Formats: sequence, C-alpha cells, structure tokens
Amino acid sequence: MITCVDLFCGVGGLTHGLAKAGIDVVAGFDTDALCEYAYESNNDATFVREDVGALVGKDIRALWDKDTTTLLAGCAPCQPFSTYSRASRKDKPDEKWELVRHFSRLVGEAKPDLVTMENVAQIVRHDVFQEFLESLAGYSIWHSVVECRAFGVPQTRKRLVLLASKLGPIKMSRPNPSAGKATVATAISRLPQLAAGESDCKDPLHHACNLSAINLKRIRASQPGGTWRDWPVSLRANCHKQEAGETYPSVYGRMQWDEPAPTITTQCFGYGNGRFGHPEQDRAITLREAAMLQTFPRRYKFLRAKEKVVFHTMGRLIGNAVPVRLGHAIGRSFVEHVNMLERDA
Repeated sequence: MITCVDLFCGVGGLTHGLAKAGIDVVAGFDTDALCEYAYESNNDATFVREDVGALVGKDIRALWDKDTTTLLAGCAPCQPFSTYSRASRKDKPDEKWELVRHFSRLVGEAKPDLVTMENVAQIVRHDVFQEFLESLAGYSIWHSVVECRAFGVPQTRKRLVLLASKLGPIKMSRPNPSAGKATVATAISRLPQLAAGESDCKDPLHHACNLSAINLKRIRASQPGGTWRDWPVSLRANCHKQEAGETYPSVYGRMQWDEPAPTITTQCFGYGNGRFGHPEQDRAITLREAAMLQTFPRRYKFLRAKEKVVFHTMGRLIGNAVPVRLGHAIGRSFVEHVNMLERDA
C-alpha cells in the first residue's frame, strides 16, 4: 500500500486521480478555504488549511500509515512560471517561488519513499527546478514535459511531471493508445443544451455566462475551429484591427467536437478569453464543462446545496486543478513501480 500526502491540493484533482489508481491519500494541504468542501466531499481524505511554509517534516510523517510506502505529492501554484505572469510582474520578487523550495525542504525533512511534482512546462528553465532536482539526492528521478491528451485529458495541455523513488529506477507508465483519442465530444457532448446566461436546474455548475449583444452576433458568425477573421468586419473588435491582434486568432473562437479543447484556464468560462466557445451552442463553455474537460467526474461536487455560483472563483479552482486523468496516470506509475519491486524481491 502507498500512503500519500498531497501538498497544494486545491479541489482535489491530483488526489482524486491518485486514489483511482489505488493510492491511499490521507490528507491534502492548501491555504484556500474555498477548496475544502470539494476536496473532502469527493475524496476520502482530510483537508488541512495550512501554509506549507509553516509545515515541518514530522507533521507529514505523523499522517502516513506505518509500514507503508510513503508518497509526498504536490503542484505548487504555477503562475510565477507562466509567460503571461512573468510579463505582467516584470522583475518583482514573487513569494510563490518559495513554495517549490518549501516542497523541496519538506521532502528532505519528511523523507518519503516516493515524490511527485506536477507543474507548468516552463518551470524546467528556472533555477528553482534545478535546485529541486539537486535536493533529491539518493532518489532515482524521472521527469518530462508530457502531453496530457496522451493520458486521456481532452486538452492541448502540456505539463511537467516529475517522479522520484528511493526504491529503485522509476519512469512514467506508457499511456494506453486509445486514451489519446479524447476529444471535446467524448467529454461534454451529452450535457444538456443551454443558451447564454442559462443554467441547468439539476446542476448549478452547468451554468453559462451571459453574452453581450455584439458577442452573441460574433459567436453566431463563428465556425468550430475558425477565427475572428471569419466574421464580417463590422463585428471585429478594436484589438483585432491592431497589428498585435493578428497573433491571437483563437480569441473568441469555438472549440471543435472531434478535437481536444485548448488548455483550460481560470478564465475559460468567458467567450472572449480564448477558444472557449461551445462547438455548436451560442455560448462559452460552462463551469461543469470546464471541469469535465479537466476530467473531473460528471458528479464531482464543487458547491454546497443552494450555494451561489461565482464564476471567477469556480473558474480559478477548476482551471488551476491537476487533470484527474493525469493524476491517475501518475498514481498508476507508482503502483506499477512498487508492485514490480515486490515481485522481484
């Protein structure tokens, strides 16, 4: 049995995937109290609202079951490493960079048998990632930027995955070839139809944002996979008429049924924030559709009964999550690794 503690757990995407692979996740740590309901309602694990900077190794060791293989998992908030974020922050110091270092420190103090980190692909170019690798002395390490669609996530989403083991050489398990066929259609085509501004009475998370009159005209003039260049000139926004606008053809775009979605972001519920238009309904994708494109199960609970939907809050929690199927692939890699070592012992 593998016993896991999940740092930066959010609403539980990684935890849920690891559990589906057979790993016993006992606790998740996060500073965001808004994650607690979703995390505990869908996972057999305890949510602990605490900053990892305040944790020490013995806090984590106390949570692991005795006589089990121990795993410390985490996805530190990735905004400091994104191109957009770095451009907007310029050279300002960002305390979030320290979260990866705290993760590294906790590995050294808690001394787990296994370690995994998931993050944005750009992190590999930063010194903090090299520091993290150097701190894993004594571990066998595998890391790579993976295309999430290969593991059944219907998005063009690339993420850095790191696996480390004190027990022996380790690597990511090979994906099932059929998993790479995941599309927008396989994820969301069976959900009830909605107009812009409508919500499903049986599922408040299946709620579409309103569209302005001009954006309603724009989406009606849009083709799946097309661009704003398909519109009449009268519908084009001022940004499209500027030279810089030529480099953003997917903004205000529709998804395609038989292709993966773009990377689901924290702003994916807004039609003008990327290619987040529904393939055929005249609206942006709903929060439930975003969650399902992140491979959360259809019935994953994000809201308490009668709790009001706040788009920016839910969009942030869903967009920042680790896709469940990627978490499952990571978990399966560890389970196969431990099983193989036990067979060979």
